Amino acid sequence: MTVDTNYPPPVTMLRELGQWLRHPRRLDPTGIRAPGAMRRLAVLTVLMITGLLLVLLPVLGLWQSLFDLPAPDAFGKLEPQVMIPVVIVIAPVLEELLFRGWLTGRVRALWLLACAAGIAVLLYANTQGMNPVAAGAGFLALLIAMPLGWFFLRKKGTPGWFDAGFPAIFYLGAAGFALLHMANYPSFSVIALPLVLPQLWAGLVLGFIRMRIGLVASMLAHALSNSAALTVALLAS
Repeated sequence: MTVDTNYPPPVTMLRELGQWLRHPRRLDPTGIRAPGAMRRLAVLTVLMITGLLLVLLPVLGLWQSLFDLPAPDAFGKLEPQVMIPVVIVIAPVLEELLFRGWLTGRVRALWLLACAAGIAVLLYANTQGMNPVAAGAGFLALLIAMPLGWFFLRKKGTPGWFDAGFPAIFYLGAAGFALLHMANYPSFSVIALPLVLPQLWAGLVLGFIRMRIGLVASMLAHALSNSAALTVALLAS
């Protein structure tokens, strides 16, 4: 079997990550089948999980104890028989699509993101007493608009404003990904915000993986990270 040597050493890969995070820019992903892509994915995934388990989680455990903050109860909300597929398969796929699927800036990807945001708004409005007929009509319209836009906008590239604002867009997306996980806790407070630093760290690394290698790669890394977190949670309980 021929060993692929067309990849930089791990130190160079990590330096590349640091340089990109200092100045995020849109990249054309190589794809997971490119020479060295799997090795790069392995190095970055190990870095992400190591940072989560050996650095951030112990520090945040101390923070929780210091301020008597509640522990996350995300896993406790799920029945055991559905916990593994949801945490390891469904959540990584959906979260990567929602938070990083559009990072290439392609117009049709942004269209899907806008439609998904519209659906989320309608679902929330429905819980707040919106007319069910209007909510249903809007929901149906968006479901039809999503594939139509994906097809008709397929030849559109990335708009200039997206490239110009990419650093802010990237960091806001990573922050949104982290803040979403405040739902893992029974209550919200400013003092509890550091508890989602693990998700912020993961969002930054996953964003680079998505840009450098591709969306499938970020899904795989996300799944492995969730697997490690779930294993630790089960062992701790």
